[in-house]
Amino acid sequence: MVQTNFKKGYTIVEIMVAITIFVVIIAAPIGFLISTLKAQQKILFSQELLDNTSYAIEYMSRALRMAKKDVNQTCIGKNENYQITRAGTGIKFLNYNNYCQEFYLETGVLKEYNGGRIPNTLSLSSSNTNVLNFKIVSGGWSQADLLQPKVTLYYEAERSIAGRPELKPLIKIQTTISQRDMDINIQ
Repeated sequence: MVQTNFKKGYTIVEIMVAITIFVVIIAAPIGFLISTLKAQQKILFSQELLDNTSYAIEYMSRALRMAKKDVNQTCIGKNENYQITRAGTGIKFLNYNNYCQEFYLETGVLKEYNGGRIPNTLSLSSSNTNVLNFKIVSGGWSQADLLQPKVTLYYEAERSIAGRPELKPLIKIQTTISQRDMDINIQ
């Protein structure tokens, strides 16, 4: 009787087929996981941009609603409510503390100048937010009438992400604000 001593094992073809099947089975969930993580990152960046933008718009809206008519010409023209500055990218007014205040766009950063007891300039947009556009539309207000002026703010910003343009969220917001302090002359 002839005995053969063959070791039982796998051929190279069987190993290659098994590896190919394994890679195909693993690649689909890994691809799904990676795309889910990218989507989550984009949502987080969008939420951060929305939070920053909402804060800036709400802060400016509150200040503009509380503005006063400048009857003594201490900040802007006599009997003016608001003054558009910086070629339409800024607005100046007398705030409720009787100090001159201005919101404006400067090199991608939304800024506030407050001429209070200690005049200062602050950034309203965060360091990772690039303000692409900030416009003030007067709505055709007349400074001489006794009607409340309306100001429309248009704000467009994106989150700055170096080298990742696919994750760069963009937001555009427009809001209209009217002044709370009535311009009615009481005699």
